[in-house]
Amino acid sequence: MVQQGRSDKDTLLDARGLTKRFGDILANDKVDLVINKGEIHALLGENGAGKSTLVKMFYGSLEPDGGEILWQGRKVDIGNPAAARDLGIGMVFQHFSLFEALTVVENIALALPDPGNMSDLAKRIESVSRDYGLPLKPSDVVADLPVGIRQRIEIVRCLLQEPQLIIMDEPTSVLTPQEADQLFLTLQRLAGEGCAVLYISHRLEEVKRICHHATILRHGQVVRECDPTRETAASLASMMVGADVASVSASAQKPQIGEIRLGLRNLSAKAATPFATALNNISLDIRAGEVVAIAGVAGNGQGELFDALSGEMLVAPDMIQIDGQPCGSRNITWRRRQNAAFVPEERLGHGAVPGLKLSQNIVLTRHGTGDNLVSGSFLSKSRAGLIEQRIKKTYDVRMSHDDAEARALSGGNLQKFVVGRELDRRPGVLIVNQPTWGVDAGAAALIRQALIDLARSGSAVLVISQDLDEIFEIADRVAVISRGYLSAAEPVQDMTRERVGLLMAGGAETQGEVA
Repeated sequence: MVQQGRSDKDTLLDARGLTKRFGDILANDKVDLVINKGEIHALLGENGAGKSTLVKMFYGSLEPDGGEILWQGRKVDIGNPAAARDLGIGMVFQHFSLFEALTVVENIALALPDPGNMSDLAKRIESVSRDYGLPLKPSDVVADLPVGIRQRIEIVRCLLQEPQLIIMDEPTSVLTPQEADQLFLTLQRLAGEGCAVLYISHRLEEVKRICHHATILRHGQVVRECDPTRETAASLASMMVGADVASVSASAQKPQIGEIRLGLRNLSAKAATPFATALNNISLDIRAGEVVAIAGVAGNGQGELFDALSGEMLVAPDMIQIDGQPCGSRNITWRRRQNAAFVPEERLGHGAVPGLKLSQNIVLTRHGTGDNLVSGSFLSKSRAGLIEQRIKKTYDVRMSHDDAEARALSGGNLQKFVVGRELDRRPGVLIVNQPTWGVDAGAAALIRQALIDLARSGSAVLVISQDLDEIFEIADRVAVISRGYLSAAEPVQDMTRERVGLLMAGGAETQGEVA
C-alpha cells in the first residue's frame, strides 16, 4: 500500500505480508507497512503487539517466516544487521551498546566497517555532530558522560553510516525536555534532507508533535493507519488497545496528608564502582496519603538511591526511617516486615527470577510478610497460587497459561505482575523505580491509578521516574535528582517541565534541605 499523495518513487521500504512465528505465538501476522523518503513514521502498539519483532526483521536481526521486504522497489533479503547497514538502514536502540571505559571516538570506530585514521574520524565526529545539533567531544570517556550525551553518540554513530532510514526505539526515554526538543529538531532536519525515520514511542504527545504518519499494530496485525497530527493522545491510545483507555485521576480523592512514613536524613553513600554515582546528603519526608516523585535522567543516582531504600545497600541506621524506625542498616526482609514494599527498575532478573513460576516469585518477596506462605520448613503452594490468581485478575496480567514462568511474559505483563505483587500487600510504604517503563498506555494507566489509590488509602508512595508525563499525572510533590544530589520536593502545581529540565541538568546540587 502506498500512502495517498505519494508516488512509488517516494517509497523507501515496502513490507508486504511479513509474518514471524515463535512456536505457537504469531508475533507478526501478514504485516504491510510502507515507509517513504523524508517521512517520520510512528510505529505504535501495546506491549507484545509485535513492534520489536517487525523492526528486527527490517534490521536483519530476525528472519521473516513469510512475506517480503522491498527496498526502493527491489526485493531484498536482510540476513543480518551488517546487510541492513549496507542497504542504508540504521538503528538506535533503546538500551545503549557502548563501552564505558572507551572514548567517544573509540566506541564509534568499533561500529564502522572502515573507520580509517582515528584523527580523521574524530574530525568527522566533531563536524557531523555539530552540524546536526548533537555536539560531541571525541576524546571524552563514555563513563564520564551523562545519559543524554551517550544517546548522541548512538545517533552520531548511526549518522556516520549515512543511512537512508533510521529506526529509533523510545529515543526520548532518557532525555531532559530540552534534550528531547533538540532531538526533534535533528529528526526534522534529517527528514527534510530525505532521510526516513521509523519512530517507536509510548509517548503519544511527541508522536503527535513530530510524526507525519502512524501505523498501529495490535496482536501482530496492522489495525489502523492515520495522520497523528489529526488525532488526540487519547484516540491514538484507543487505537492501540482497541478500547477507550481509562484516564488517571489524582484528584478524585483529595489527599489527606498524615504522619511521616518514610524519612531520609542526610542520606549519603560512596560510589560502589567507578561507574556508579555517590549519594550526597539526601533529605526527604514522604507522608501518609501522598505520592512523591523523583525525576531525573538515568544514571544520576536513581539506582543507588533505590538500593539504599530497599536494603540492598546498607547505610547508617538513622539515614532512613520507616514509620519512625531507623532502618538504614537493616536488610530488605526486615524492611518488608515493617510493611514496606519495593519495585526495582529491572523487572526480569531483579524484580523476578526468569526461570521461576509467578507463584514462586511471589514466595521470594513475601515469605516473611505475614502471608502464611511458609510455615517451618513447609511452603504453601496453594496460598501462593491464590495470590498469583488474584494479581492476574486485578492487574490484567496476560499469559499463555496459569502460573507461567516469569520469562514467558511480555515486558508489559511482567511489569504489571511485579508492581501488582507489591500493591497486593497494601504496604504502608511503597518505593517503585520506573513503574511504567516500556509499558503501553492501557497498562500505564492501570498502574498509575493503583499507585494513587494506594496513597489515598493512607500509604506513602515514592516514585522514581524518568517519564515527566507520568510524574505530572500522579505526583503530589516533585523532587529532582542530579549527580547524586536531590532538590527540595515542591508541590506539582508549582513545577513546570522547563524547571524540572533545568534541575535535571544540574540544579539540584544546591537544594538538599528536607522537604
